[in-house]
Amino acid sequence: MKTKLSILLVLLVFLNFSVSAQQKSKKELKAERELQKQKEIEALIDAKDFVFEAQKATPTGGRIIDLDYKTYFLNFNTVKTTCDLPFFGRGFNVGYGTDGGIKFEGVPDNLKIEKNKKNYVVKATVKGKNDVFDLVFTIFFNGNSSLSVNSNNRSSIFYDGIVSAPKKAVNK
Repeated sequence: MKTKLSILLVLLVFLNFSVSAQQKSKKELKAERELQKQKEIEALIDAKDFVFEAQKATPTGGRIIDLDYKTYFLNFNTVKTTCDLPFFGRGFNVGYGTDGGIKFEGVPDNLKIEKNKKNYVVKATVKGKNDVFDLVFTIFFNGNSSLSVNSNNRSSIFYDGIVSAPKKAVNK
């Protein structure tokens, strides 16, 4: 009886070690994935070339509005920044017959990038056709991001979304 009990005890100890070894490997894999994602985000910020995909919008003094996935974006790079984001809020001087969204193309000026312990802060000013837009990105190491857009002709609006690498056009 004692031998059976001792054998059972030894087996339980071995099983416990193998389970804890598997858990450590899962934790290590998760840490490696997080580090890889952080390096990808860092490379995008260093290249100053990334795409912000908006998932939620928060107008000044308003509620959070869920947006259509992969519909609204801001392609940011130092050559040409293109934006197509919805706008919910107060417009002060918006042209008659416009769709009301924030749409512009331009070259970013006054570009500033700061790295903190948990995120990057990217600030830029882009002059569109009829307005000037101040953009402030807060980009976390996991790719989650928020964007604040201030303009001369509209109230401020905030967007939450993700940052990813731009998709390269394929020439056929």
